[in-house]
Amino acid sequence: MQKINKEYLNIIEFTKKILEVPSPSGFTHKAIEFLKKESEKRNLNYEVLNSGAFVITIKGESEEKLGLAAHVDTLGAIVSSINSNGTLRFDRIGGPVLATYDGEYCLVHTRDGKVYQGTFLSDSPAVHVYPDSSTLPRDTSHMHIRLDEMVHNKQEVLDLGIYNGDYISLDPKTVFTESGYLKSRFLDDKLSVGILFGLIDYLKENNLTPKKTLKIILSVYEEIGFGASNIPEVSELLAVDMGCVGLTLDGSEEKVSICAKDSGGPYNYEMNTKLINLAKEKKLDFAVDVFPYYSSDVTTALKAGNNIRGALIGSGVAASHGMERTHIKGIINTFELVKAYVLN
Repeated sequence: MQKINKEYLNIIEFTKKILEVPSPSGFTHKAIEFLKKESEKRNLNYEVLNSGAFVITIKGESEEKLGLAAHVDTLGAIVSSINSNGTLRFDRIGGPVLATYDGEYCLVHTRDGKVYQGTFLSDSPAVHVYPDSSTLPRDTSHMHIRLDEMVHNKQEVLDLGIYNGDYISLDPKTVFTESGYLKSRFLDDKLSVGILFGLIDYLKENNLTPKKTLKIILSVYEEIGFGASNIPEVSELLAVDMGCVGLTLDGSEEKVSICAKDSGGPYNYEMNTKLINLAKEKKLDFAVDVFPYYSSDVTTALKAGNNIRGALIGSGVAASHGMERTHIKGIINTFELVKAYVLN
C-alpha cells in the first residue's frame, strides 16, 4: 500500500472504533456515549436532542448555518418470538440483504444489560440433513437465531432474561486491507461519521474557521426512514452518506459520489453545482449519479417541512446493506470535498 497521510489513517481508525459499537436503529445509546467521549476529548460544543440525535456546533465566520448530516444507526434485528426448541425468531431492522445474514455471528442485548452470542441460520442449515438447504428462502419466515447457550426450550431462553423486543446486533467483520480497501458491515453510515470527525480534527489542528457555522447532525433513525425529521435550524443540509455502486452508475469505490436525484426527488441545483465545481477545481475523482432506490437524511428533513436546501454525497460503497466495501481513495475524495465545501 502507498503511504497514506496521517489524517486519512485517523479517519480509518475512528471508523473502526465506532463500527465496534452496536447501534441498530432504536438501540443507539452506546454509540451516543461513544460520541460524547470523543467530543469531550476535543472540547466540542454538543447536545443530544430529544429524538436521540447528536449535534455538534462549530462557530463559523458567519451566523448562517450549514448542516452536515450523517447517521450513526445501522441495520440489525429484533427478537420477535421464541421457538419451542429454544431458537429465536427475529424481525429485521432497516432493509438488509437478508441472505447475507445467513451464517453471521450476532449478539442479543437484553433489557437488563446481559449480552448473549448467537448465529443467524436458515431453518434448513445442514446440507447433510435437509434437501432444501440450498434453496430454502432466506427471509424472516425461514430463518432463526441459534443461541450459544444450553437452551432446549422457550422457558430456558426466558430464564436467561431474553424476551421479545430485545435487540440483535451483527458482527461488522471490519478489515482494512493492504490494498487500501475498508470492508465491513455498516460503512453506511459510520464511515461518514468518521469522515466528519476527520473534518473536525482538521479544522482544529490547522486553526481554521468554516465559512458558515456548522451544525454536525448525527441522526439515529435514518435506516428506518425518519432520521433527520427534526433538526436544528440550518439554511443548507449536506448529507454525507454512501455512494451507490453498480449497474449503469458511474460511481465506484474509489470516487466520491454526488447524488443528483434519488427516490425522494432531485437535490438542490445550486448546491450540487458548487459540489461539482469544487470537485473539478480540487481535481477529485468524482461521479454524479441518480440513485433510484435510495433516500437520505435530507429527504427526511425536507418531507418534515424543514426550510432548507439539500445535497447528498458519499464515498462509493459496494454491496450496500450487505457485506459492504469501499477504498481509501473514495474516502479521501469524500473528505476533501466536504472540507472544500465548508471552507469555500
